[in-house]
Amino acid sequence: MAEPLPLCYLNGGFLPLSEARISPLDRGFLYADAVYEVMPVYGGRPFRFAAHSERLARSLSGIGMADPHTRDEWRAILGALIERNGGGDCYLYWQVTRGAQLGRTHAPLPQIPRTVFAFCAPWPQPPADLAEKGVSCVTASDTRWARCDIKSTALLANVLLRQLSVDAAAAETIMLREGELTEASASSVHVVLGGEVLMPPNSRRILPGTTRSAVEEVAARAAIPCRVQAISESQLRAADEVWISAATREVQPVTVLDGHPIGSGRPGALWRRVYEEFQRYKQELAGTPW
Repeated sequence: MAEPLPLCYLNGGFLPLSEARISPLDRGFLYADAVYEVMPVYGGRPFRFAAHSERLARSLSGIGMADPHTRDEWRAILGALIERNGGGDCYLYWQVTRGAQLGRTHAPLPQIPRTVFAFCAPWPQPPADLAEKGVSCVTASDTRWARCDIKSTALLANVLLRQLSVDAAAAETIMLREGELTEASASSVHVVLGGEVLMPPNSRRILPGTTRSAVEEVAARAAIPCRVQAISESQLRAADEVWISAATREVQPVTVLDGHPIGSGRPGALWRRVYEEFQRYKQELAGTPW
């Protein structure tokens, strides 16, 4: 991964990332008592800002915190951070912790000033041979906590699951729980069967993906039907195509799963249509208000 861009935002000010400091008693540091978002930025314009800010607010509500900023305040903070880092194509990470508390106590949850932090990083380029070879994935049991719909910074289970794919020289770990597909360690999963794109229903087991919803929209533009339903492990393994989508991946074709080919073992025709439509959609948004 490329190094982050030089300037960050912390608690009301912009400063060099190398100089940013938080208290060791911050509850985000001690308990992962925090939530976050990751948002693509194309040509200096945030992509689907409204969806990301709404999900942040839902995550905050899920852990009993009010959003410390209005949407317009977030727009001003994040827009200024992007501009100060030169705009262009990048991704933006921002998080809110419950704040720094003098002492360490699990409860009651304190009403203290929140810690707000954000930084930008260069856009991660996809594999050069993505359109020809796709990516490989492995599967594993979903060992995460019971509130995966909250975008919490408590990501140790995700980190360990993602390491499984690194160890296998694969791109992602796709997770299964009680014989059904949930998602991947840091991505949503789309399964193509019989010309239809299937996605697991949103629930406490799954993070509602903002890029997943964008993929649904562009698939509709390309006249490709989508349906939300439970997906079994056997359906996943027998799929014609499998895709993973995330803020820093857009939508990528999975051509190998646990060492076995998906469909023809090459990126499929529906993925190509959706990927091309996704690029057109981005171009249409360039320069428009966000």
